[in-house]
Formats: sequence, C-alpha cells, structure tokens
Amino acid sequence: MKKYNQKVVTFGGGTGQFHLLSGLRELNKNLFITAVAGTWDSGGSSGRLRAEIGVLPPGDIRRCLLALMPNEKQRMVAQRLFDDRLEDMTGPLKGHSFGNLLTARLENIYKGQDRGIDAERELFGVEAKVMPISITNLELIAETSKGNKIIGETNIDLRIKDKNYDTEDKIVRIYFDTRADINSNVLTEIRNADKIIFSSGDLYTSILPHLLVNGVKEAIVSSKAKLIYVLNLATKPGETDHYKASDFLKAFLFYLDTPKRLDYLVVNSNHLDSEILDIYKGEGQNLVEVDSSKIRQIEPRLKIVRKSISIYFKKDHLLRHDSIKLAKAILKI
Repeated sequence: MKKYNQKVVTFGGGTGQFHLLSGLRELNKNLFITAVAGTWDSGGSSGRLRAEIGVLPPGDIRRCLLALMPNEKQRMVAQRLFDDRLEDMTGPLKGHSFGNLLTARLENIYKGQDRGIDAERELFGVEAKVMPISITNLELIAETSKGNKIIGETNIDLRIKDKNYDTEDKIVRIYFDTRADINSNVLTEIRNADKIIFSSGDLYTSILPHLLVNGVKEAIVSSKAKLIYVLNLATKPGETDHYKASDFLKAFLFYLDTPKRLDYLVVNSNHLDSEILDIYKGEGQNLVEVDSSKIRQIEPRLKIVRKSISIYFKKDHLLRHDSIKLAKAILKI
C-alpha cells in the first residue's frame, strides 16, 4: 500500500527525473503520477531516429517508463535490454538503443507517439502516465553572451568539448526554432495536479525548455497546484559554471515569467567529504551553494526545503539524489 495519494506531475529529463520518479513510484499511488518528457533531444540514438524515420526523440520517454516499472527484476532486465546498443550487428541498426527502437516502432505501429507510449505502458505494466510535452518537431537553440548561436540540444549539452569553447561565453538565452505546441493531455494533467515538480537536471537543455512550450507556463500559473523546483546538486561545465542556487532560481523564474508563483525550492543539506568535492572540482564542477539571503531578495515568499537527500556512489564516482529521500521530502510538503 502506497503511503501517499497525491496527483503529481513531473517535468525534467535525464537522471534527475529518473531518480525523482523512482522514489515517487515507491511512495505514491502510481495511477496519480504523470511524467512529462522532453522531445528536443538531437543526439545519439534518439537524434538518429528523429532524423532517419521522423519519430519524436524517445530517449527521455524511455527513461521515464523504466523508472516507473513496478517490479525490480523487471526493471533490471528492461534496463539491460533498453541500454543494448546492438554493437554486435552490422548495418543501420548498429549503435541504436534497443529501448529507443522499441518506443519508435510502437509509435509507428499505433500511429502516434501518445498511443505508442500507452502500448509500452501496457507491455511493462506501468500504471503511471508518461507523455511528451509536445508533438512538434523541435530544435533547441542557445545564444551566448558573446553573440554565438548553438543549434541542437546535443551541441549545447556538449559545448565544453568544442575546441573553441570559451569559459567566459555564458549561455544567456534559449529558444526553439519553431512554435512548440503543448500536448493537450499535459494541460489536463497540470490542471488537475496537487503538485507540479521540476526535477533537477541540465538547466538549459532538460529543465527550462519545458517552459518554452506554448501554454505550459500559463497552465502552471493558473493551476492551484504547489509548484516545486528541485535544485541541482552540482554545476555543469558549459551550462552552469560557478552558478549558485540564486542563479538557477533567476533562470527558472525568468522563463516562468510570473513572480510569486514558485512555492518551494528543495535543496540538499548533506555534508560531503572534501575528497569528493576535490574530485568534482577537478572535473570542473562544484556543489551548488545555497545563498539563502540572495534567494530571499529574488523571491521573498519562496520556501526553501533543506533535506539530506543526496547519496554518493564511491565505486562509480556518482553524486545523485537519493530517490526515496527526495520523494519523501516532496510528498511531505
């Protein structure tokens, strides 16, 4: 029996949304969970499928489905299957994620991404809803402080690997190449939600683009749901170098475009060993400093929820949100 019965809608992408959903799956009634996935991924298998056969990028949808599968053994088998890149094959399928191929084929068989996702939910026994934010074919574009334009989510994400990368050339604006129309089902879920949660994740490529989709921020603003933003644990080179909590907040509020609407900022209060911090600094990352006084200046009514919600996997050198602790902190709000 799940402890909570809250209608929650999550926005995000990548591992941040995955870990959030993993915790919600265990603590909240799954029928009341809605995961909204981005559809502007331009790289890897997702990007190839988008270019070659015209399907919307399935990568974030696949991760959401995996996180919401009800059985642990099922998730373990599915993860190995989904992550298989068919490297032992020759021909055009080599390098594709099997999980992405499955999602793409179901979209084709059932004549639409929404129907294909519902079929995949049935296949894996996923009670929670998973839906794309938009069914428009979108290209994400970023502009920098020195007037450069970066086209494509992957190029923004990996800009630090560009030989001409300039650490002083900060991202100042993102937008889509065309009007992004919202999936009408997402509007319904926002309207009926008790809580709307933006997960941690890459700020300019996974989180903020949701607010660029036509109708999303308007629906959130008019919703009676509590609006919650989960702060990143660490900065990301090329996107949020040297950002403090107030910098993340300013960017989020700029694209939300409505003061006093964000209710809660969930931040980590764990003490981490200096050894871990040094490793991250060596990779160009820092833990995000929570500059509370600056946050209060920007958004005085915002409530900061401080909880011990991080976990460090020493073997893999990964700092992540603890799924259960994070979900519990949010559901208790």
